[in-house]
Amino acid sequence: MAKSGPPTPGKPRDAFFDNAKYLAIVLVALGHAWEPLYAGSRSAAALYIFVYAFHMPAFIVISGYFSRSFDMRRDRLQRLVTGVAVPFILFQTAYAAFRYWAGDIPSFTVDLLDPWFVTWFLAALFIWRLTAPLWRIVRWPVPLALAIALSASVSPEISSDLDMQRVLQFLPFFVLGMCLKAEHFNLVRCWAARIAAVTVLMAALAFAYWAEPRMNDAWFYHTDSAQKLGVPWWCGVLMQLAMFGCSLVLTACFLAWVPGRRTWCTVLGAGTLYGYLLHAFLAKASRWWDWYDAAWVHTPWGAVAITLLAGAIVTLLCTPPVQRALRFAMEPKMKWAFREEPSRGAPRGRPT
Repeated sequence: MAKSGPPTPGKPRDAFFDNAKYLAIVLVALGHAWEPLYAGSRSAAALYIFVYAFHMPAFIVISGYFSRSFDMRRDRLQRLVTGVAVPFILFQTAYAAFRYWAGDIPSFTVDLLDPWFVTWFLAALFIWRLTAPLWRIVRWPVPLALAIALSASVSPEISSDLDMQRVLQFLPFFVLGMCLKAEHFNLVRCWAARIAAVTVLMAALAFAYWAEPRMNDAWFYHTDSAQKLGVPWWCGVLMQLAMFGCSLVLTACFLAWVPGRRTWCTVLGAGTLYGYLLHAFLAKASRWWDWYDAAWVHTPWGAVAITLLAGAIVTLLCTPPVQRALRFAMEPKMKWAFREEPSRGAPRGRPT
């Protein structure tokens, strides 16, 4: 889902990152598929919060990594508009029409300041990338970003426009990604790291099972301040630090097992934004039209079937045919919307 833009001519796409993006979008779809099973199954709830602890941080770290060179150069600003802002506007509109048609809202209205469901990430990515030049010049970018996130977590007065709590609380992951280099990712791809990752992931899953009835899962969404979650402000600071550390460790464990070579799913990495935005229609339709009311869904085999179905659907939505069909909305050229760049070295007119 993290848009890396077209590869530099002569430089092939990195299979590792395409594989990572595909596997992460599958986890997003699985999390949404497991949500209706949350209340009736402690195991499903544990898997849900386990995945939510790192799937978006992983996306955001990768997004930051591919934003390292972003500046205010004309072509990069144009790609930011066409590849992030335009899909945000189009899908906010499409979702509003879908919600109105499905009876979820009484009238057709499009509010661009109120991202719906998954579009918050596009709004956040737009804002984060605009701030990218700043993070390259400050002395301690990650501590500064973390301080901003901590302040947000104890500031209930922050506006809900553009999901600013999420934008600010997830900011450290983006800034960290900007600070990483290829060798940092290589550190977690050796066999020693992979073996350690299995132990950590199993321990984290066991902890999630223990914590599920004892913990408010709203902490994983980063949408509210500590006060709005009914706890003292200092709990927000402690939880933000704990969640940041936990998410980073689990993200590293996830990346440790991402294949570095080309596989059958590598080509799907370029289409993760398609799968991310399109699967939201089915995720919400399944709730509105009571697809989870069938008794078989709430059996162990039903949960397995739902898991496989969700993975298969989001995989299909990332495929090249879907990318070609919807490229006009996801990656429009829109040359007509931008002024022509003045030609360099044009002869000057004579002074009068």
